[in-house]
Amino acid sequence: MALGIIVCGIGGRMGGAVVRAIQQSPDFSLVAAIDKPGSARLGKDAGEVCAAGHLGIAITDKLEPSLKSNTVIVDFTNPEASLGFLRSAAQKLTPIVIATTGFNAKQQAEIKRLARRTPTLLSANTSLGVNVLVSLLGQAAKMLGDDYDVEIIEAHHRFKKDAPSGTALALGRSVANALDRDLDKVAINGRRGIVGERGKKQIALLSVRAGDIVGEHTVIFGGIGERLEFIHRAHSRDAFARGALRAAQWLAKQKPGLYGMQDVLGL
Repeated sequence: MALGIIVCGIGGRMGGAVVRAIQQSPDFSLVAAIDKPGSARLGKDAGEVCAAGHLGIAITDKLEPSLKSNTVIVDFTNPEASLGFLRSAAQKLTPIVIATTGFNAKQQAEIKRLARRTPTLLSANTSLGVNVLVSLLGQAAKMLGDDYDVEIIEAHHRFKKDAPSGTALALGRSVANALDRDLDKVAINGRRGIVGERGKKQIALLSVRAGDIVGEHTVIFGGIGERLEFIHRAHSRDAFARGALRAAQWLAKQKPGLYGMQDVLGL
């Protein structure tokens, strides 16, 4: 039986990509498409809005009626909306994949609390390639040690609201944890003027916002006489959509708890 998917954020770039990915796989079926209250898209056919063809599913702002068995929520919205969807999911014990970024500490604490009631996967990036990279960076950092400077450069489209990206932070944490550093204490987000020599334990996270860049992340380990670079480039949003659906398929079989893409990949 195909796994039912509820897409939250149907009007966004990622919401549309998830709907199209669902239509390309017999393992999934779209059961509901959720948009924000007051949206001009409410009542319209989800497939037509997302360039996936007519699907006979009207866009709605009501999540609760669709929370049935054998369904998983896939959420690409914003922190406030995501928390609202998670609260509803926790009441109905519906698994939820949250691929939203920009949560503050208080919101993260609420996610952890609500995840005790329903399977919850939180990931800043659902690309399988990025999450393999997160794992590899920790290994590389341990082998190279403190003698290699770490610089992370991320580039996204002009419409992205948060910086550095959630993915860059995840990459930075992987390195920091491997080197027994606290990213919040050693991270720097830019340089200007006479800043002096680079601190040995600094981890730089530098952001580029331009045009329609889907997502690029470069991690540099710079040593004396050489450097090692890891690069991930997203060619389209399909990578994130397919990864989110793989996460949903895995999460549907899990017990309540807070998970990440590393769990999906068994890393």
